[in-house]
Amino acid sequence: MPASTTKSLRVAVLADSDTRWKWGALTATRIAPADSDIRLDGYLLRGRATPTARQLEEVGVRADSLREVTSVEFLREMAREEDAYDVVVLSLVGGGVQAMLHGLSHQWRERSATGSTKRPVVVTGYVGVVYEKLADGLLLRHGADLVLANSRQDADRFTAVYEGVGADASSVTEVALPFLGGDPYEKHDPYTVVFAAQPSVPESRKDRTYLLNRLVQHARLHPDREVLLKLRSRPGEHTTHIEEQPYQRLAERIPGGLPANLRLVYGHMGEVLDRTDLLVTVSSTAALESLHRRIPTIVLTDLGVRESLGNHHFVGSGCLASWDQLDDGHVPAPDERWVARQGVAAGGSAAAGGSATGEGSYETAFDTARERIAGLLGRGALPALAPYYTPVTAPGYLPGVLARHHLAPDGSPLPGAPDADREPGPVRQIVRRAARGAYRHGVQRVAPVIRRMGEL
Repeated sequence: MPASTTKSLRVAVLADSDTRWKWGALTATRIAPADSDIRLDGYLLRGRATPTARQLEEVGVRADSLREVTSVEFLREMAREEDAYDVVVLSLVGGGVQAMLHGLSHQWRERSATGSTKRPVVVTGYVGVVYEKLADGLLLRHGADLVLANSRQDADRFTAVYEGVGADASSVTEVALPFLGGDPYEKHDPYTVVFAAQPSVPESRKDRTYLLNRLVQHARLHPDREVLLKLRSRPGEHTTHIEEQPYQRLAERIPGGLPANLRLVYGHMGEVLDRTDLLVTVSSTAALESLHRRIPTIVLTDLGVRESLGNHHFVGSGCLASWDQLDDGHVPAPDERWVARQGVAAGGSAAAGGSATGEGSYETAFDTARERIAGLLGRGALPALAPYYTPVTAPGYLPGVLARHHLAPDGSPLPGAPDADREPGPVRQIVRRAARGAYRHGVQRVAPVIRRMGEL
């Protein structure tokens, strides 16, 4: 019997929210070379959006180990030479990625001084649609071995930004969103309309109340339909973005209560899409998941088509429409060329063998990344990480970015940086939970009141 050619691959994923943990963990499994047996270790960066146990359960992604860490703890873990990782996936906001790149560079420089030059392949990217702070976010991610672009359109934009500032653009690698999939769309009984809410889009209470009222109106106009308000988090929980005006609180103020055919739902987006006939959103990445499965999808124009809302990303998609059109029975027809450039199925879902990026299928969308990682792993020693931002190129910006993660301009830990080589004791855990609760209460209760008082 021939010997097995399966290789063991150790992958670390550092994430700072539930959605980024989902993206990072699923990306790790998608981009691992095909002949690899993966051990996946998850690290959750301690902060305001550290996911709760319920959020992690809802994401549904499993890891061989999962623990909460500070930035300094993570960097110290990555400096270990015994049981070193092969791949590190940084699934963080841009500033977090930049801090970790400099922190890792510092740790590995010290290691190379002792004669060891082997280091993991470093990968980063975006959780979904990139509709704001393109240059800022991209340059903060520059320096990773692979900067993943979720579509051909993003790959072109990323490359243009890097080349435009004179930075090396070879790290840009086209893939697709790692959580696309599911069965092709089939009609359901009852017909089900799902509004995919977002934590921070729109932001104001007035706009969010408007959208909720229109959803309620639609449910009352169509009593034969099931109408679902898909929520990302429960009150008190945080996800990638801060939610100051939770729809749950606004729903409590609806005169007469919610219609019998309108329900608030949580859970895995894929499972909700399994029973969806029409997906409605302002600009959620859920629209791309829906389009991938050929579910009719509407991106709302009621509040305008504006960069601050992110729905400008869907110009040319054929999906832009208003609640009035939706109430009248409008069903959108997506533009196939636009859809193909977004890295989602152009001729049907993955299950139906549709195109992912205009060529091949969704399953082949990660082949280039797999090949690049396999090639880098085969090289042994890799060059030092080289972010575009340095104390020379951004002396007035970079130190502040690093300091937020308790790192000095050279990437070394600042004196007094939070660190814990052991599990915090019960008193410290209670204090931490209380502090998080106070922060979330301030964001969702106190801050809106102060803002309204300031408008008087």
